[in-house]
Amino acid sequence: MGRFAVLLLSANCIYAAESTVDIDTAAKIYQAAEVREQVRASLGAMPEHMRQLFVRDVAAQLSDQQLAAVTAAAKRGFRIDVFEAPALRALADNLDQSTVVKVQAFLASDLGKRMVAADVAEAAVGEEVSDKVMNGELALPSTPKRDLLIEKLERATRSTESQVQIYFAMGEAVAIGTAIGSGQDPAGVGERARKTAEASRAVLEESMRAPMRKIMAYGYRNLSDSDLKRMLAFLDSPAGKRFVSAYNASMEAGFSAMGKRTGEQLGEALRELAQAQLEAPPLNPPPPDIAAPSDRPAAPPGP
Repeated sequence: MGRFAVLLLSANCIYAAESTVDIDTAAKIYQAAEVREQVRASLGAMPEHMRQLFVRDVAAQLSDQQLAAVTAAAKRGFRIDVFEAPALRALADNLDQSTVVKVQAFLASDLGKRMVAADVAEAAVGEEVSDKVMNGELALPSTPKRDLLIEKLERATRSTESQVQIYFAMGEAVAIGTAIGSGQDPAGVGERARKTAEASRAVLEESMRAPMRKIMAYGYRNLSDSDLKRMLAFLDSPAGKRFVSAYNASMEAGFSAMGKRTGEQLGEALRELAQAQLEAPPLNPPPPDIAAPSDRPAAPPGP
């Protein structure tokens, strides 16, 4: 299903689970899809992404010390051990045994293995290459037929909607965590974050759809048209739809947990910085007789 980000599917499509599976069973799907490898590839860039979000927020006007706290909080929050427990739980809660059997068979097939290998390879290329692909600087030869297949895959996986949903969910978690850590009202902060997200969702999705298709085309550049058709057939099947919906629930849970952890760490750090500034002495203290005036006359100068 393309690079790691392309596998993040919209939360609005989560199916109600008729019966869930246990964590061990979910872990087998998680391992077969090599989710850990793909997620890890995305985490290294998160501290700088978070810092830039605050840099671009003109209203925040954070100092260099505060921005450094943002980076440090993101390093502590965006970690695979924070991601995995909630991600696995959500994956297990949204799968059923019949879906698991069919997904395992697909992922164990030659096509499934090559798809996963392509996903991992694309996730590992780094942002420099990904940015060039999305900006059209790294173009690939294609045909109208292949372009149509990529478009159908993007629609079937709801890759664009998933990116936006994960971005908003993560941003809301960071905002709420920061509010809790800094003594603000988390409910009010969360509500404002949700309203802002919904107001900008349609525009953001539209702006991201073409770049996401370019990422998919690049990630699957070594797969044939026939391979893409077979992938699409699986994704359009009941088991495929259930799988990608469960996968989305897993990704959103994991990234929301990392966002919340980051927000909590940041809230605490900002509170400590504010306290330290209150307790710090003035940088240029006035002379003692001005800083602490006395009723007694000054002693005469010595001999």
